[in-house]
Amino acid sequence: MGLEFNPHNYDQQLADKRQRLVDLLAPFGAPEPELFASPPEHFRLRAEFRLWYEQGVPHYAMFEQGDKRAPVLLEQLPIASRRINALMGPLLDACKANPELGRKLFQVEFLTTLSGQALVTLCYHRPIDESWDQAARGLAEALDIQLIGRSRGRKRVLAQDYITETLTVDERSWHYQQVEGGFTQPNGEVNQKMLSWALSAAGHSERDLLELYCGNGNFTLPLSTRFRRVLATELAKRSVHAAQENLRMNGVENVTLVRLASEEVTQALTGVREFRRLQGIDLAGFEFDTIFVDPPRAGLDPATLELVRGYPRILYISCNPETLAANLTQLNSTHQITRCALFDQFPYTHHMEAGVLLERR
Repeated sequence: MGLEFNPHNYDQQLADKRQRLVDLLAPFGAPEPELFASPPEHFRLRAEFRLWYEQGVPHYAMFEQGDKRAPVLLEQLPIASRRINALMGPLLDACKANPELGRKLFQVEFLTTLSGQALVTLCYHRPIDESWDQAARGLAEALDIQLIGRSRGRKRVLAQDYITETLTVDERSWHYQQVEGGFTQPNGEVNQKMLSWALSAAGHSERDLLELYCGNGNFTLPLSTRFRRVLATELAKRSVHAAQENLRMNGVENVTLVRLASEEVTQALTGVREFRRLQGIDLAGFEFDTIFVDPPRAGLDPATLELVRGYPRILYISCNPETLAANLTQLNSTHQITRCALFDQFPYTHHMEAGVLLERR
């Protein structure tokens, strides 16, 4: 990603994506998509580099997809945040100068925030222990970063394994704990636009929201202001823990968070199965008028499709418009698209994020 960086072509690439989305949604009578562009450079808040050694000297390297033998050596990465670019040189210089930091280092992972916080993970083909900690502490202090070391079966955390992002959505600030190795939206500026659009599409309801695939609560937090209550579900333990902390940190009290897969939610709501994880939760007390889904690239499975069809309003964020279109083929008989949007999370690639609001016919 980013190896074909050409900001002069950005507007045309975005226009091509828009047309592709229009074509995909045309069979469903969708309105004109709202378009949310990305900054043309320094938009990506995380980046991962392999190290490529030439005559024993390490270089940051990336590879074209499918080719791991021809590295593209980098000193800077224009698509990455300014904070990442500012850290790349000093970090590598420190690793070159100190064998405790640089010996058998093979990968560097950066995670940054719009507010300038940074977490860096150094990955090694050798065991690391307390002797690494001392050198790493000096580097972390010098660069003002959170620093983590990883080797097979080992993880060295000097202070904390997360940073805190602050996103502004409709003039309100939301704080998110972003954990090393957990999923976060890579394009912070577009993420803010996506959250604002979701709020606008959701409107205001005196009833409740069911959210599937809530992750770390990226959408959950702002959407909680638009509904009486929210039942949010997520399967990944790391994401559930982050979401719980984010709800606490932002003082959100009208969200019930449960660790369930989407198919388990279907079984619970239809009475097919009972789950110990739902003990003490009165499912019958919820009055859902909207369901929000942000599924993986494969889209919604058949059972979940049948579940969402039962709600008056479906708010669907998709990272793969092709599977979105396939799902819409099933939903089109009961719901119509009343709003749609394109979010350019991944400039200079074919990937795009889309959102649709479907309302019962």
